[in-house]
Amino acid sequence: MNQHSPIKGRGSLIERATEIYDFSAALRGRAAPQVDASDLPPEPVAAPTASPTFAPTPAPAAFAPDTPFTPPTPRAPDWTGPVQPIDRGKLTEAGFLRPDAAVTTMSEEFRLLKRDLLSQLHRNPRGNRILVCSAHSGDGKTFCAINLALSLAAEKDREILLVDADFGKPGIPAQLGLESGPGLMDALADPTIAIEDCVIRTDIPSLSVLPAGQRSHDDTEYLASARTEALLNRLTEGRPDRIVIFDSPPLLAASPAAVLASHAAIALLVVRADRTSESALREAAAMLKGGAQIQLLLNAVRFGSGNRRFGSYYAKGDSQS
Repeated sequence: MNQHSPIKGRGSLIERATEIYDFSAALRGRAAPQVDASDLPPEPVAAPTASPTFAPTPAPAAFAPDTPFTPPTPRAPDWTGPVQPIDRGKLTEAGFLRPDAAVTTMSEEFRLLKRDLLSQLHRNPRGNRILVCSAHSGDGKTFCAINLALSLAAEKDREILLVDADFGKPGIPAQLGLESGPGLMDALADPTIAIEDCVIRTDIPSLSVLPAGQRSHDDTEYLASARTEALLNRLTEGRPDRIVIFDSPPLLAASPAAVLASHAAIALLVVRADRTSESALREAAAMLKGGAQIQLLLNAVRFGSGNRRFGSYYAKGDSQS
């Protein structure tokens, strides 16, 4: 905010008059001495000067009372919490992508996946929100959610928020080696908690994590409330570069996943190739109807020798173009 110094005046009318007339002599009752006009030098004749001209004062601009007022566009706040380092050793042990590792078959598969998702999110009216879900526990939804977030975080103009929304069995911060704290459910239950203060910043600048928070018996009801949409808007409004990824509970085991789908643009339904039955897949997909756009992600696939092998290509080095 600019501060303006007060403008000094030229003095009061009395002070300015004192500079011109000798009021002191008049107050003392002394008259000015008489002077013989013949002793005075001739008065010089001033040269004629041109009359000063004054430019007309411009009229003030017309006020248009009917001009609509355009309020400033709201913008989601930046994360301001302390930065926590992601445990690279834990990433390797669990088979996750590493930001500093060489290109592999799996990293290329997630590159293809994210390119497809980014094209679908472009100008999507439901916002940049992706729900990663599955029919049953153990299908690999958390594995896919973390790897997708790590792959998207490699984009140069994106900011990724990975939300642990598996309120029954939260675990994303622990798998990344992060210290958890208050999370989404806490901010939903307590209006005094600012949701942006719950976000964990990581040493990957474009990747942050929102913990699940304290477990609640009313998690489905909280997620179905208007406050959920308001909080999610606060995380993303005015930030088209910010993508939110939810790791949800299994669809056939807990009800929050179907409610979360109503807040997402895309529901990525993870199907384990050697485990998920067709009947379970159909039942899970039916729970997502009327909400987000559904995409299937096949997990635990083994490639044969004749299939594409991105990792083998990059392993050859750059001696050949």
